[in-house]
Amino acid sequence: MRRFGETVIPGQRYVNRPGAYAVVLDGRDVLVTEQSDPHPEIQLPGGALDPGEGAVRALHRECLEETGWRIRVERRLGVFQRYAYMPEYDLWARKVCHIYLARAVYPLGPPAEPGHRAIWMPIETAAERVAVDGDRHFLRVLARRL
Repeated sequence: MRRFGETVIPGQRYVNRPGAYAVVLDGRDVLVTEQSDPHPEIQLPGGALDPGEGAVRALHRECLEETGWRIRVERRLGVFQRYAYMPEYDLWARKVCHIYLARAVYPLGPPAEPGHRAIWMPIETAAERVAVDGDRHFLRVLARRL
């Protein structure tokens, strides 16, 4: 599995943390979320799977919480891993990130998750601005195919 981001720290114990993330398209625009805490950054909507929850179900839940939008998942684009410290959980994690292509269906309102703001931007802009290297990779690959 391809790895992006920080180098693995020898001797550091990492907890496996699978997650699902969406490239939500409307034409050539992508729905992203701006998370303000612990520091402002642009992200693909998505997050960790809850115990017993499948990736697609988690993706619907996370997109609604972080953007306020209902989505239609079309297909899986791929997977990557990254190793990171998550200060909000005081946790060293091996994040296994499943990336899906989705379409925006309709907005239900503002994001329910505090500190999140939904933003539409051109896919090329998103490919430069999202914080996670692996997400940028999938956005660039998809932009070339559109």
